[in-house]
Amino acid sequence: MVPVNPNVEHSAFFRLLNLILGRSRYLVFVAVLAVMLTAFSLFLIGAIQAVDALYHAWSLVLAGTFSPHGISMSLNLNIVSTMLEAVVFYLVGVGLYSLFISPLNVAVALGIESLTDLESKVLSVIIVIMGATFLQHFVLWKDSIGTLEFGASLGLVVVALVTLQWLGHRATEIQKSYSLRTQNRAQHEMFHESLEQHEVKSDDSERSSEPRF
Repeated sequence: MVPVNPNVEHSAFFRLLNLILGRSRYLVFVAVLAVMLTAFSLFLIGAIQAVDALYHAWSLVLAGTFSPHGISMSLNLNIVSTMLEAVVFYLVGVGLYSLFISPLNVAVALGIESLTDLESKVLSVIIVIMGATFLQHFVLWKDSIGTLEFGASLGLVVVALVTLQWLGHRATEIQKSYSLRTQNRAQHEMFHESLEQHEVKSDDSERSSEPRF
């Protein structure tokens, strides 16, 4: 092992560089602010759509006109898609903030403790959005062949997304079994002790050299 010159390691230049690079994570706040504003806007738009749909649905019911689907609002499944899209942006915003800026209990409660976890949650919501989109086409039932082709194409995409989600979950489990202690220590030093430089300890080296199955 090549010895490290302590004068270089602890020089003011490298300490400043470590500080700048470590604190650069706060740039993610720009993305967090953007996606959270988008999520808030989508939630608000979805709420307005829901109120409008309820108003028209009950207006028809009070007028004695009944939809074959129960209420006419069942045809307007765009509300569900809008709300789910808002959830996607919310998960991204909360996840990025918790991972890069400051840990949040809401992110941990949602199971977002790494970028792989965030990817898995977003993919799950995307799959639900695709299901809601197909349900909207199915309820309208204007073109049976087109609906079948649309459902088949969505099915292929869902299979691909589920496979990607499973592979990501598998990789996360393998990573956690070997580097959880090191990751927790680095997070504690970064968030609670404001230390930007990671110190490689002997247990980290031994853990990284263990065979992975």
